[in-house]
Amino acid sequence: MSDETPPEAEQKKPAKKRSFLRELPILIGIALVLSLLIKTFLVQAFFIPSESMERTLHGCAGCTGDRILVYKAGYRFHDPHPGDIVVFRAPASWEPETRIAKPSNPLRRGLNWVGGLFGMPQANEKDLVKRVIAVGGQTVQCCDAQGRVLVDGKPLDEPYIYQDDHKSFGPIKVPAGRLWVMGDHRSDSADSRFHLEDGYQGTIPVKNVIGRAFVIVWPPSRWNTLGKG
Repeated sequence: MSDETPPEAEQKKPAKKRSFLRELPILIGIALVLSLLIKTFLVQAFFIPSESMERTLHGCAGCTGDRILVYKAGYRFHDPHPGDIVVFRAPASWEPETRIAKPSNPLRRGLNWVGGLFGMPQANEKDLVKRVIAVGGQTVQCCDAQGRVLVDGKPLDEPYIYQDDHKSFGPIKVPAGRLWVMGDHRSDSADSRFHLEDGYQGTIPVKNVIGRAFVIVWPPSRWNTLGKG
């Protein structure tokens, strides 16, 4: 029996290699399109750069900021609920809670842009994360004798609060289509309480909400789901 490779087999190998090289750009394109669709309509990753949601979400100075996944599809069918942790686009009247230096290196900027297309979390000064305290039609105020926030006259049980400052406000009736939001780190969160003179009494429009944060994905030591309050 001959050990020589049949001529037919020798001819097929280069054809397979050429076929894979032709298909590779198509596969990359499909992956990019799927990533864009998922990021646009279903799930997007975000980076937490501020301390306003400590200790539910880490953004403290000197620590590794949390990376979270935000579910975007749910709010296409219903509005946010009290207790939801939401990422939203800050209204024009809201100042950023933290300043984020943009990379000066063009290569780094390009890599960040590509990473953003594929859903890698990108820090953005105008994307904020807070907890929904009251929704349209509800009345919110602070505080009762025990320093608790009241919604429709009933005190909230908020075990997630870290360093409360008991800042007084209200009563404020939240307009339809808007939300009253607050950070869990009440003494270090420039939330609805600090924008009472913006014409909407500190509330934000539901249409600005990007989605609901539902899990911490990074760092691994802090993997955890984010339920309601």
